[in-house]
Amino acid sequence: MMRTLAPAVLLALAAAPAFAADVTVLTARRIHTMDAARPQVEAMAFDAEGKVLALGNVRELLAQHPGATRLDVGNATVVPGLIDAHGHMSGLGWGMLTADLVGTTSKAGILARLRDKARTLKPGEWLIGRGWDQNDWPEQAFPTAADLDAAFPDRPVWLSRVDGHAGWANSAAMRAVARDLSGDWQPDGGSIRRDATGKPTGIFVDNAMALVESARPAADEATAEQALVLGMREAVAHGLTGVHDAGIPLEELQRYQRLADRGQVPLRIYAMADGNSAALESLCAHGLYRHPSGRLQMRAVKLYADGALGSRGAALLSDYSDDHGNRGLLVMSPEELAAAADKAHRCGVQVATHAIGDRGNRIALDTYAKALGADVAGDHRWRIEHAQILAPEDLPRLAAMHVIASMQPTHATSDMPWAEQRVGARRIVGAYAWRQLRDAGTHLALGSDFPVESVDPRLGLYAAVTRSDARGLPAGGWYPDEKLTAFEALRGFTLEAAYAGFAENEVGSLAPGKRADFVVLAEDPLAVPEAALRTLTVRATYVDGKPVYEAPAR
Repeated sequence: MMRTLAPAVLLALAAAPAFAADVTVLTARRIHTMDAARPQVEAMAFDAEGKVLALGNVRELLAQHPGATRLDVGNATVVPGLIDAHGHMSGLGWGMLTADLVGTTSKAGILARLRDKARTLKPGEWLIGRGWDQNDWPEQAFPTAADLDAAFPDRPVWLSRVDGHAGWANSAAMRAVARDLSGDWQPDGGSIRRDATGKPTGIFVDNAMALVESARPAADEATAEQALVLGMREAVAHGLTGVHDAGIPLEELQRYQRLADRGQVPLRIYAMADGNSAALESLCAHGLYRHPSGRLQMRAVKLYADGALGSRGAALLSDYSDDHGNRGLLVMSPEELAAAADKAHRCGVQVATHAIGDRGNRIALDTYAKALGADVAGDHRWRIEHAQILAPEDLPRLAAMHVIASMQPTHATSDMPWAEQRVGARRIVGAYAWRQLRDAGTHLALGSDFPVESVDPRLGLYAAVTRSDARGLPAGGWYPDEKLTAFEALRGFTLEAAYAGFAENEVGSLAPGKRADFVVLAEDPLAVPEAALRTLTVRATYVDGKPVYEAPAR
């Protein structure tokens, strides 16, 4: 049996007795196990079911398994499979099926991409896009429907902001909304931006987005499934063997189930129910879910405390420094958040709450303390997703309450050009505070929040270690005291992410009895210069000992 990763990779099959035919011995220049008992080895044996049997040096493992298949990756480095602790798989796939606006730096650039996409659509079909960010434009102000109307007077256009917490509609899309949008009313947990006359400008923030979303024609099932397949394919190509899909409806879980039944889920999906809805009801009624393949489970619920900083929807304890009178939005009221947390606790479901502003984080922590009661000292592993801005007195509460900080390093490097303008010099000290949280004893699970950021975990490793952009700016890093080491960053994407999904005894490190989920890298992420972390070469991604991605031969 021969498998080829690349021309430089040697795969040799030794003559084997029948009893050893189902064992593979992987050899590499080095294998970082993330296992404290044996942190670095050069060989690993695993069986046909993808279970790790032993680790050690080449000679001893080949002696133990004389007839094993030999998988020699030469001078490469092997690390445990990378796990993104917060992503949105269908959003990643939909981004490939709709207009991609990520990286645009002006309205003109957006219109050019939209015109290209519109040429592929039928007359009257909605033009959907994602990824705009007004903070990257010269004017740094929210756009309006008028900016789209001249190019698209009749075709409905609906464009999600890069963070998914605001949408931009043209007039045709707003005409499709069933409710009159004029006046001074606002939906709970959302904001319709209006001009001085009460006319909507075309910007809908947080829960207000649902008004336009409900008017948009639903996608057919085949296309929705395709989005998941595309997203998963992209994830494994970047070295991900696991993703925590942060907030999906019951029908999306069922979509995953059908794919898993057909053997079409190439990585491990840790799905979270989308709030206090049908998916959470299903968990309460039928128990925590795990697919027989081990590739899919749901035992958590994603709640929302507030909105996002970029759209000034993050809930702050005092006014925005650049928008006096505005303290952000509560997407769920404290009462709604408490009711959902209480239900989850009764049902044994892990709670993961989106909280970005210092007020949002405090409400989340207060809600957890009340809902958990005496159980706050136990192994509940409740999480705060993002934990982006914390008041100094709240920073140590996460460790004290055994709450996991699920954070995304690239958020800091994307937000750093304008974040301090939003919150000021005093509050920025508690923002993106990875080092403070980790040193306080908080479990730090790392991810990307794709497609808000790139799905590529290499960018997260680089951002965590440097706190600099792709050009290495600012030199020395932005608030460099919050940097992580390369080992800590890798741990955040492996063992800590696994812990956040109750899976540290199965994945996250390479040790006997665990799953053979691993990534083959041409370079060593713990030995290369910091700048090289962005460009590590992913040669192959393995799940359960089988390749789910192999780089094309060069």
